Amino acid sequence: MTPPVCVDASVVVRLLVPAPGSDAVAALWERWTAERRRVLAPALLGYEVTNALRRYEVLGSLTPDEVNDALDIYTSLGLVHVDEPALHAEALKLARQHGLKAAYDAHYLAVARRFGADLCTADARLANAVGRGDVRLVS
Repeated sequence: MTPPVCVDASVVVRLLVPAPGSDAVAALWERWTAERRRVLAPALLGYEVTNALRRYEVLGSLTPDEVNDALDIYTSLGLVHVDEPALHAEALKLARQHGLKAAYDAHYLAVARRFGADLCTADARLANAVGRGDVRLVS
């Protein structure tokens, strides 16, 4: 069985909103679907994706209808949202270990480690802080 993959908001938003790197994310997503890989994320992913879509709307980059459509697509992706209380302590430990100023990103790393998943991000800052051995940078 292929291992699961963990994605962060930067990857999912690129899947939903055309931007540099969107084609690479779409290709990865197609491959994961063909391989029947489970795609995981901490429960906070929905909040981050919704917030990013709202920011695009406020900036005028997306219309309200486009934001609604993107959110509908997000909810249909079949992501497994992980909400385990023990992840918070692990995320705090990982944030400290990697010098992350905020623990949000560390939750993705905690999920990836908990499930033996690859962590994919389009966030170069996160990939550089954690190290490319633990994080796959999608660009």
